[in-house]
Amino acid sequence: MIDPKKIEQLARQVHESMPKGIREFGDDVEKKIRQTLQAQLSRLDLVNREEFDVQTQVLLRTREKLAVLEQRVAALEGRAGSDAVIKTEDMQ
Repeated sequence: MIDPKKIEQLARQVHESMPKGIREFGDDVEKKIRQTLQAQLSRLDLVNREEFDVQTQVLLRTREKLAVLEQRVAALEGRAGSDAVIKTEDMQ
């Protein structure tokens, strides 16, 4: 789901931004930050960039199909409306 390298990078950045006294605990602090980030991010309902891009393409294709169908419905409604006018004129 989330790229572990990104989490490590984020954990390292948080670790480096901490005051020097806390930073001296070293690897334990960075490891704990990484674990906490991983746990919190996994609780979120996130998708990776690849999945997002795939769904974006699916949505675009769906919108294109919807536009085509809307045009067809409008054309059919137009034809049905003109047929109704012709039938009404024939009755008179």
